[in-house]
Amino acid sequence: MIIYPCGSRPTQTGPESTFTGSVRLDPIASAPDAPGVRANLVSFAPGARTHWHSHTHGQVLHLTQGAGLIALRGEAPRPIRAGDSIWIPPDVEHWHGAAPDTAMTHVAMQPSPQGDETDWLEPVEDGDYTRPPAG
Repeated sequence: MIIYPCGSRPTQTGPESTFTGSVRLDPIASAPDAPGVRANLVSFAPGARTHWHSHTHGQVLHLTQGAGLIALRGEAPRPIRAGDSIWIPPDVEHWHGAAPDTAMTHVAMQPSPQGDETDWLEPVEDGDYTRPPAG
C-alpha cells in the first residue's frame, strides 16, 4: 500500500497548449501506482475549458462541484453539473469545461495502458463555447 499525503504530488497548472483559461490539475492515479489508469481532479475557473481532444480508450468524467459544458464535435454544448457522470467513447472528439459564470471541478479518468493516450487538437473557438446549449 502507498499513501500519498496531501501535497506530496503538487498541483499543476493546465498548460495553454491544451486548455483555455485558468485550470488546475491534481493527480489522483497514474503509473506506477495504477498501471493502465490515469485520473486527475481538474478544476476550471469560470469560462475555462479544454481544447478539442479525444482519448484512444475513451474517458469518464465525474463532476464533483459546480456546473459546466461538454460538447462533441459538430454538436451544441450540453450543460453538466455536480453529480453527473459522463462516458465519452474512444476516439470521439470533444471538449469540456466550466460554465461562463460558474467554476467546475471534475475527476477525469481514462484507461491508459501505454501512458497518456490523449490526442490534443485546436482550441475551442468562442463561438463554439457560447453556442446555445442543447436540451
